[in-house]
Amino acid sequence: MVSFNDPPTMAQYTDGPPRLVPGFADLHRMTAILLGERAPENARVLVLGTGGGLELKALAEHHPGWRFDGVDPAPEMLDLAKTVLGPLAARVRFHEDIIDVAPEGPFDAAVCLLTMHFVPLDGRRRTLTEVKRRLGPGAPLVVAHLSFPQDADGSALWLSRYVSFAVASGVDRVKAEIARGAIAARSSVLAPEQDEEVLHDAGFSNVSLFYAGLAFRDWVAHA
Repeated sequence: MVSFNDPPTMAQYTDGPPRLVPGFADLHRMTAILLGERAPENARVLVLGTGGGLELKALAEHHPGWRFDGVDPAPEMLDLAKTVLGPLAARVRFHEDIIDVAPEGPFDAAVCLLTMHFVPLDGRRRTLTEVKRRLGPGAPLVVAHLSFPQDADGSALWLSRYVSFAVASGVDRVKAEIARGAIAARSSVLAPEQDEEVLHDAGFSNVSLFYAGLAFRDWVAHA
């Protein structure tokens, strides 16, 4: 069992994403801005794959009137999110599992950051369809995850760049290569055009790429 009362363990989880994801802090700020274009001051926001709570914290600080429902299948990560949020956790309802346990809504906005590449390909469209079903008309969704060409040469190149960015950010090269192998073996990465097609198939419109950082792509779309 992971102990989130242990400072080194906390640091491992909270310091990891900025070293692996280009523009990590800016991604949170851009997400808050894009959602805020349509979501009201008292918005109810669905956060799928809430992880360690970093995006929840950023959104809660940026929009003090918003309330959140955070969904994640890992109880340890939900515990970490509560610790990271501190007093802000009072504005969040946590749900342990996948999208099916999320309340019906309607939500004013939704977020899924650095999660969708973990969803098996045969479940990705269903997951996004369930998110869309829980959103009010025109509500925004922001998604960000690994997305790069899936031919052999393109995939190798982008994964190599992923490793180079991690090493340049202070990650040990051996650990970065292990992460690369895990992505290649277990992640469900699509090419950018495939990701956009899945969003359209799930019922979203106005699908727009708003940021690309090496192997990561970020989109905003509307229900």
